Amino acid sequence: MNPLITINPDICHGKPCIRGLRYPVESVLEWLASGMTVDDILSDYEDLNREDILAVLSYAA
Repeated sequence: MNPLITINPDICHGKPCIRGLRYPVESVLEWLASGMTVDDILSDYEDLNREDILAVLSYAA
């Protein structure tokens, strides 16, 4: 598993998240599916980076 994707029962009810932050993998995938681009996500969520988004996609695959 990618070390950027973490699972902690105390964060987001144990859902896989990015770097222990409160950004569940599921949410990022929903943003992408709704038509947001990686650049859109990065501009809206400044504490995320391109590697985080790529880790989400890799995890989902």
